[in-house]
Amino acid sequence: MKKYILMMGMAATLGLTSCSDYLEETNRNSVTSDVLYGTPEGYDNLVNACYAYSKAFMGNTDGYSLTEMGTDCFTGAGSSSGNVPALAYYGLDLNPTYKPFRYMWNILYSGLNCCNAAIARAEKSGMDQATMNHRLGEVHFLRALYLHLITEIWGDAILYTEEIQAPQTTAVRSPQAEIYQQIFTDLDEAAKLLNGTQAKENGRVTLNAVKALKARLALYREDWSTAASLAKELINSGTYSFYDKFSDTFDMANEAGQDNKECIWWVNYTGNADDQTLFPAFAKYDESSPTLGNRYGNQSPIFSCMSYWMVSGCGVWVTPDTHAPWVQSMPTLAYLHTFDETIDQRYDATFKGVWLVNSTTSNYDKNFGPKYGAEGPLAIGDTAFIVSKYVYSDEERAKHHYKIYDANDVFDAVTHKSYGTRDYFISGYKFHDSTNPTGWEYFSRRDWFVLRLAEMYLIASEAEMKLGNKAEAVKLMNVLREKRAIPGHEAEMRITEADLDIDFILDERGRELSMEQQRYFDLKRTGKFIERIKKMNPDVADVIQPYHQLRPIPQSEIDALTNKSEFKQNEGYQ
Repeated sequence: MKKYILMMGMAATLGLTSCSDYLEETNRNSVTSDVLYGTPEGYDNLVNACYAYSKAFMGNTDGYSLTEMGTDCFTGAGSSSGNVPALAYYGLDLNPTYKPFRYMWNILYSGLNCCNAAIARAEKSGMDQATMNHRLGEVHFLRALYLHLITEIWGDAILYTEEIQAPQTTAVRSPQAEIYQQIFTDLDEAAKLLNGTQAKENGRVTLNAVKALKARLALYREDWSTAASLAKELINSGTYSFYDKFSDTFDMANEAGQDNKECIWWVNYTGNADDQTLFPAFAKYDESSPTLGNRYGNQSPIFSCMSYWMVSGCGVWVTPDTHAPWVQSMPTLAYLHTFDETIDQRYDATFKGVWLVNSTTSNYDKNFGPKYGAEGPLAIGDTAFIVSKYVYSDEERAKHHYKIYDANDVFDAVTHKSYGTRDYFISGYKFHDSTNPTGWEYFSRRDWFVLRLAEMYLIASEAEMKLGNKAEAVKLMNVLREKRAIPGHEAEMRITEADLDIDFILDERGRELSMEQQRYFDLKRTGKFIERIKKMNPDVADVIQPYHQLRPIPQSEIDALTNKSEFKQNEGYQ
């Protein structure tokens, strides 16, 4: 019954702009939404539905493509251009008909409307006052989150704060400043309602989560004092701490649901059908990919994985340790070189460049090893091949008894553009998950960390620098960098005031927050979108334009409106 109420609650909140082609429901039950949400159990499920939409963005390949690909850090990969998201290359495919834009628009606006419904119906839920306040605080936070994503992706956008129960044929775009005013109003209301509630509860929003999100968004809006104050409050609260190893932060044994020491708020995943966030209404967006279309769970382990099984005869095969590869995203060479892996433990914890033999039955040729200088056939655990960001001479290659893909095998030696099949590259393995039953799983039960302690240090350092307090900014930055140092290299990781500027901060955020779905937003808010992409991502240096800082509004949304003359497409998109 609980699942049935949840699904009915979802369906009741999907009637948004031009959504009629997505969902046609026939109510074969006399139970109305007023009755469903008029009980504590029904209202609780409505609040849970508000959370569910975050799973379609956080830890999802579409959300990852929107925020990480085509930036200074990640470019496209894969031999078939048809499989590479348009967001990687800013080509003709990046247009208002691109299906993921339509999907994400509907997901985020449906999440927004679900929050509107929960806020409007709280008083009639039958809940006791304390519980109702808690749930309302959670929903105000979620509404702020969805509005933030909407306005950062599309700019001036439709601002709904009332529940929409029928398709709308007209719409008005509100200025981004007005949308952010509503966002901060919601966060302040959430803080008031959640005051005194701190216990982590299976991914539910807490007061500290509200403070952390407000600190992040204050940084976006250049409210340096608020950003610094809230971030430092969380740093000094004693509630969160660092692991000795950066890799332990993301170890499956330290999931947020198991009280991860650093995580402030996360999206809770289980890795089974309970995680399904694409209901039949939305699953139509990609009929050609039924496996990915189901989206049970977190997809982060496959965000940036090379075609390792295509290295013929190497003995590396698809297992839970190697993951099912999603060969569509690879790091840029310039980004890889922002890391100094001799002193910074984050490089080896973020990327995988060494591949070991894990099978002598699949993709195994006993002559593979001798071909590259090994004395005999490779055994389980032997190095099969490596991918490196450095260039190897013939003499250096001869010293190693395995196949080597060096920087010049992956990137053009002069332009540093990716070339060839783009199948072989240093892979992102930050979100490694070997707990799946097989290697062919495209999903994980891994929780998705949205807000964590390290970001608070980055926020506080940047804000203090902007306030002119450079000594304090360096002090905060060095705390983080010392924690991320390889033991014994702490002194080498420290910086001075002369080192600290916005480019250093962006480099540091890239090292710390790699693949955590913030990069696109960071480049925009700092005014470095064009400069850094041109400098670090030669694949798109000649095509990137200022208008790419906003995404096109789905054409289907504009087509459904009767006031098209007032509701204009974002500049640069036809």
